[in-house]
Amino acid sequence: MDEEGPFFEDFRVGLRFRSKVGRTVTETDNVWFTLLTGNSNQIHFNEDYTRRVFPGEPFNGRRVVNGFLTIAIAAGLLVDETSRNGFQVGIDGVRFPRPVFHGDTMYSEAEVTEVRESRSRPAFGLVTIHTRGRNERGETVVEFDRVFMVRKRGEAWRGAPAK
Repeated sequence: MDEEGPFFEDFRVGLRFRSKVGRTVTETDNVWFTLLTGNSNQIHFNEDYTRRVFPGEPFNGRRVVNGFLTIAIAAGLLVDETSRNGFQVGIDGVRFPRPVFHGDTMYSEAEVTEVRESRSRPAFGLVTIHTRGRNERGETVVEFDRVFMVRKRGEAWRGAPAK
């Protein structure tokens, strides 16, 4: 069993995280994600449509990166520091203050806002973090509260033998 953290005991309210790397979002990322999810909103994949229908601010005729991809990247950039020993149980309060475009590079930061024992799974605790995804200019492009269940130190995943 991998005994690298973080574990439930490592979290406390006010603890902050920053992604160690950034992730540049490509046109391919956006189009594939949009197609894989069956999203038919043309703002993500039809440049002609976007130029005609959304010529002004904030899009200026540019295709917009799918919001669900934006959330996934913002959360994914922090998995090693937050939830690699757990699993997500909820996302609340999602906001998109600015759009993400092809070529934007995303970075993430988060702060722990709640830590509590799990009532249903004694080997786990619940952690809530307020996450902000920012572009290379430091502008917030997405923010949300992510709730995940994380394993306690020394506890095995259900069905796995403890060391």
